[in-house]
Amino acid sequence: MENLQKLGAFGKNISASFTPFAARTQQLVKETLGQDVDKTQLPPDYIELEKRVDALKKVHNQMLQVTSQYSNEAYDYPTNIRESFNDLGRTVGEKVQLLSAATSPAEAQAALTAPPSAKPQPKTFSHAVARAALNASHTLQGEYAGAGEDPLATALEKYAVASERVGEARLAQDAQIQSKFLAGWSTTLNTNIMFATRARKAVENARLNLDATKANVKGGAFSLPGQKSQQHTLNDEDLTEEQRAKIEQAEDEFVGQTEEAVGVMKNVLDTPEPLRNLADLIAAQLEYHKKAYEILSELAPVVDQLQVEQEVRRHDSSGF
Repeated sequence: MENLQKLGAFGKNISASFTPFAARTQQLVKETLGQDVDKTQLPPDYIELEKRVDALKKVHNQMLQVTSQYSNEAYDYPTNIRESFNDLGRTVGEKVQLLSAATSPAEAQAALTAPPSAKPQPKTFSHAVARAALNASHTLQGEYAGAGEDPLATALEKYAVASERVGEARLAQDAQIQSKFLAGWSTTLNTNIMFATRARKAVENARLNLDATKANVKGGAFSLPGQKSQQHTLNDEDLTEEQRAKIEQAEDEFVGQTEEAVGVMKNVLDTPEPLRNLADLIAAQLEYHKKAYEILSELAPVVDQLQVEQEVRRHDSSGF
């Protein structure tokens, strides 16, 4: 009961100070409390535009929630891998060059050790595979010293170099997606769609102001649920010219805000940017997979040849 009395007093205060904000608030409270008030209805076409903008906003949020991972370098880096600073200190390409120039086991081991000023290498799955393959190759070569070249060690080294190139292609893809797709869709969400939201809010305020003006002019007082207004309600023909002018001014504002919001929402829905940005995303992915295919296509026959040569040597050494 005390809360209802406070709410009633709040309504009276609003009626006593009929500022535009207070009037809108009073009208909103009436509608929220379910009072029998005349509520101006928005055109069906306008409501349809609102639904489409809401859907577009939802789509942007859904896609960005997932694709934002392209901004995280290690999105495919296995969590169970434990690589040290020495592992990450040099690129695989640098290590291969140093290993090929090494003249002793100590120099070969030093080639795998990072210098103090080294910048950590990328943490992608392909880079991790490259580092693992090169370390595996070095392990085999160390055990194969003096017995010639181990074909598996050779294949692993070539695979390591190729995997690092695939990893670099993935990083190039990510950079393209960040600058074109993620930036584009974030701009649409945070500017165009936000402008539409503001325009819709202006329409709602104008609508509340119109209905509040009508209620105030015609005598619709604030009352609690279950209570009847004690104030006489005027009909349209009973209004003075001044009262009609107030309502017409509020109507003009409502119509103007609605027309502006329609224009803003249509612009958001008709802009080709989201589709263009999606095309950029696909192009970046296509380029990455194309490069990965080309790199592995070059590697596969080389490893196949090493396998064939090993089979021949095995056959020859068996005497059959």
